[in-house]
Amino acid sequence: MKLAVLIRPTPDPTAAAELARTYEAAGVDVLVTGEAYGFDSVSWLGYLAAVTERVELAAHVLPIYPRTPALTAMTAAGLDHLSGGRFILGLGASGPQVVEGWHAVPYDAPIGRTREIVEICRSVWRREKLEHAGPRYTIPLPADQGTGAGKPLKMIDRPLRARIPVHLAALGPANVELAAEVAEGWVPYLYVPERADRVWAEPLGKGMAKRDAELGPLDVTAAVPMAIGTDVTHLRDADRAHLALYVGGMGPRGKNFYTTIAQRYGFEAEAAQVQDLYLDGKRDEAAAAIPADLLEGTSLIGDEAYVRDRLAAHREQGVTILQVDPIGADPLADLRRLRALLDDL
Repeated sequence: MKLAVLIRPTPDPTAAAELARTYEAAGVDVLVTGEAYGFDSVSWLGYLAAVTERVELAAHVLPIYPRTPALTAMTAAGLDHLSGGRFILGLGASGPQVVEGWHAVPYDAPIGRTREIVEICRSVWRREKLEHAGPRYTIPLPADQGTGAGKPLKMIDRPLRARIPVHLAALGPANVELAAEVAEGWVPYLYVPERADRVWAEPLGKGMAKRDAELGPLDVTAAVPMAIGTDVTHLRDADRAHLALYVGGMGPRGKNFYTTIAQRYGFEAEAAQVQDLYLDGKRDEAAAAIPADLLEGTSLIGDEAYVRDRLAAHREQGVTILQVDPIGADPLADLRRLRALLDDL
């Protein structure tokens, strides 16, 4: 199981570079950064590539709508080249609030677009002449939609790898099935290993049945806050507001899949209460209503024996990348201890 840490853009790039190198020395395997509507993650990952030597660098995730498929492929190939083959391309649909409100692009057909983008990226990386005729993307652009001067091109530069790992952020059944079918990795959210099969076993099974053997085993990333110690369980409460935002506020009633996940985990009444409170503007009350069992299941906060048990549960469920947010009093000491525990698995 690889150890990953989220590293966000900071006001002081020099301090961030030092932190990245410290994480690398502590045994972290993957540095992860995301992209919403702040700094882009591409320039940030390029910077991290320049100041590190060993760690993999993951975009978890780039939204699929703002960039053309060819630009996404070019960007991934560039970051992979700069990092010496250490880049992981994470892709996700984001949501209509950001896609339409920030990028002014229609939020449509996320599953179909994702499939085509993955196909196009891999064609570019193989340096094939880029010709694609799909429901959402036609490359080159047809003559009646432009000047008529477009022609099939292949990438000028030679990518370091013809197959850059693609990880798909996916929650809904069809999206999860697609990830299991076509991607090297899957990035879920609110992942509780003991309850995950209730939500995702069926779509994962359908996707795996269609999976090309050349893709290899499916990587699974689980993200958790982490602290190790005899008196740290109170730190689980630090995640209440974050979980309340997702379970309660990421969509209207009936259209929030985070609420659905919590309900299918077995927290039906609790999730509905959190959503009602949040949508009524009672955010503190919504945070207080997050079930303790959900907080515990989505965290790695406890004494060493507890952490060992949680690691075993994640491994048994097939998690291959554990992305932690160290929130204890001594984050680096906790990371080093966690690295030792992972090595002992």
